[in-house]
Amino acid sequence: MPELVETVDVAAPPEVVFAALVDWPTQGEWMLLTDVRTVDGDAQGVGGRIEARTGVPLPGGRRLGVLDRMTITGWDPPSVVDVRHTGRVVRGTGSFQVRQRDGGSTFIWVETLDLPLGALGRLGWPLVKPAFVAGVRLSLRRFARYAESRAR
Repeated sequence: MPELVETVDVAAPPEVVFAALVDWPTQGEWMLLTDVRTVDGDAQGVGGRIEARTGVPLPGGRRLGVLDRMTITGWDPPSVVDVRHTGRVVRGTGSFQVRQRDGGSTFIWVETLDLPLGALGRLGWPLVKPAFVAGVRLSLRRFARYAESRAR
């Protein structure tokens, strides 16, 4: 299973960064081509569920893309949120970590992916990975600006 680890420094304290991260309905403001919603409550602890739809916007506010269903498996504010991806296409685990540093925080995004389509998915990953990584990096830069704006 491929693992992706990306980081970004944020000029805001961990509490602000964590609060920005787990404000699930606003993730679309910084996560590229993605809308996020909670399922059955506010998803502010272990067992909480969220859904992220990533893809191309369509008329009427919908997206043509992939639905990523997640269940929160770890919750340690203001440091860690762990999730299990349980969707039909996106499967595996994710971890969002916030670490204090001089002048703010470092946000670490870790994904361990169980690629779909078996051998075909493993063969296709090297072709898809550069675009996936570029999207995560862009989203992280946007997240840093978003979290910093919440600190002001």
